[in-house]
Amino acid sequence: MRQNLYKLYFLSFFLLIDFMAFAQPGDDDENGDLEGDDPAPAPINGKLIWLAIVGILFAYYSYKKSRKIA
Repeated sequence: MRQNLYKLYFLSFFLLIDFMAFAQPGDDDENGDLEGDDPAPAPINGKLIWLAIVGILFAYYSYKKSRKIA
């Protein structure tokens, strides 16, 4: 039971830290308006290919590991 509670705390911490890490401060302009010029959107990086490859390798590793145990 205690181990499950630690897992729940760990999961909730990492799910909620995302909100704090990517929160943008609200800077007022001279009119007191929070809306302003939006910066240019970030480009999609070419490293997504590497992320997909690592994900496929991890899925293959997990599948092989589960098949070995069963």
